[in-house]
Amino acid sequence: MKSICVYCGASPGGHPAYAETAQAVGFHLASEGYRLVYGGGQVGLMGVLADAAVDAGGGVTGVIPDFLHHREIAHPRVADMRIVSSMHERKHVMAEESDAFIALPGGIGTMEELFEIWTWSALGRHTKPVGLINVNGYYDGLLAFLDRMQADGFVQARHRAMLFSGDDIAALLASMADYNHPGMIPSLERARM
Repeated sequence: MKSICVYCGASPGGHPAYAETAQAVGFHLASEGYRLVYGGGQVGLMGVLADAAVDAGGGVTGVIPDFLHHREIAHPRVADMRIVSSMHERKHVMAEESDAFIALPGGIGTMEELFEIWTWSALGRHTKPVGLINVNGYYDGLLAFLDRMQADGFVQARHRAMLFSGDDIAALLASMADYNHPGMIPSLERARM
């Protein structure tokens, strides 16, 4: 893994731990030689994350749609800023540029990005690891709901296990580095035959 995509909020959130963790993630990625790929903004957790990576001398690629260019305020310190035409193109470019995906706390946009990239993996569109950093218990309810989805037969155990989670970036990346994709949804595998 050389490039890590991080999804996170355009808001700082309501607890200082969120910004502190975003800063630690940006610093860690840069210090360990990973290139950060993110949503391109300078506001909220996105800005904190990018600032930390840039300050630590890391490579950073921002991807922002032109209609959000002024709302999320494209980060002026990110040298590799890709301005694209739509949210779909943003997600596609971020996926193409990344070897792994991590979600920090965020809102509905972060959830949509996390679930889409995880779904793409379950559908066999990529074989890259996907994880989340559970800061201050932010994702506790979501993780419990995902377990319920598995228990009720809507998510297979192997696909539930595809989503890594933890509260420490170094440990999460170490787990993700050993990832072996379990294969796509079986009905899709049979359909390809």
